[in-house]
Amino acid sequence: MTMPWTLARQTARDAVKPLEAVEVPLPDALGSALASGVNAHTHQPTCDTSAMDGYAVAGLGPWTVVGRVSAGDRVPPPLRFSEACAVATGAPVPAGADLVVPIEHCHLDGELLTGYTGELGKHVRRRGEDWSAGDELVPAGTVVSPAVLGLAAGAGHDTLLVHRKPRVAVVVTGDELLRSGPPRPGRVRDAIGPMLPGLLTGSDLLGTTHLRDDPEALADALTCDAADVLVACGATSVGAKDHLRRVLVELDAEVLVSGVACRPGHPQLLAALPDGRVVVGLPGNPFAALAAVVTLLQPLLGTLSGRTVQPAITARFAAVGHRTDTRLIPVTRHGTGALPVGRDRPGSLWGAALADALAVVPPGHFEGEVELLALTSGNAS
Repeated sequence: MTMPWTLARQTARDAVKPLEAVEVPLPDALGSALASGVNAHTHQPTCDTSAMDGYAVAGLGPWTVVGRVSAGDRVPPPLRFSEACAVATGAPVPAGADLVVPIEHCHLDGELLTGYTGELGKHVRRRGEDWSAGDELVPAGTVVSPAVLGLAAGAGHDTLLVHRKPRVAVVVTGDELLRSGPPRPGRVRDAIGPMLPGLLTGSDLLGTTHLRDDPEALADALTCDAADVLVACGATSVGAKDHLRRVLVELDAEVLVSGVACRPGHPQLLAALPDGRVVVGLPGNPFAALAAVVTLLQPLLGTLSGRTVQPAITARFAAVGHRTDTRLIPVTRHGTGALPVGRDRPGSLWGAALADALAVVPPGHFEGEVELLALTSGNAS
């Protein structure tokens, strides 16, 4: 019996737990999800700092210049009333300074400084103005982006605690598949194998194996114990050469999802092997396989990698929903709405290649807000 699309997607999320946490150097954390929040080791700035090249001044002018400090220097001695200290951008500001006068507003005659002061505190970044020591800057579950790496370094981190990335092995089956050259009568190019790596966001692809429709070879391929997730492409239906379900029974797998009420992508499945590895079965038609990726595979990988589930992106969309099944329709976004691009047969990726997203059209829908699943990057939520 097929499972409703929303339930199948939630079942995939709930089928696994986040992988173990590992501490890695900053560069190695890119693309992983934080297993704990990034906290600040120190105040930012660590001391009062000049935001301009100019002079830190105390009290009313004219001022006597008593020193000079550059970025990287130690904090200079405190200023007394009517004293000034030349400061560079990023340099420590001495205690007692009321503000920094930009250099273009200053006139220096020997050691005597005059200039337009402006408001108190101007051009001084106060200690802890950005954050205080111990503040959480980024929460657990956040994907480590280049900006997160830079922020973590600025907050004093050399390493980050992240969830290990899921290891994925892909098996593509089909006697009819060609791996190079043009299609010909009775033979088609493998489109799923080239598509999948870019959809495995936050994961490590161990490799792709191409098999003929051979149940013994498929069973051997599913014994890859280095993988956390095994993705079997094709062989998910009930035809004479669709061996995956029979092989899973022989491997004592627990089938968690056996078909999903969506179009395209009915014959997709999710199973748990006795040793804890997970098998995701994708239909052999390329667009149907993409539908199964966003329905089962990406939510599963999102949980394994420890990523926070992001709020749904929605848009207004007019389309006739199926009576019982969820439709996944390639669309482009236009303002607050979405428009179908067409060319969305199960065996073709043409429409998906032209689209920004897949619109999730629930049964009975006619017009209104629908969820959008982005196609420009892996949607692991």
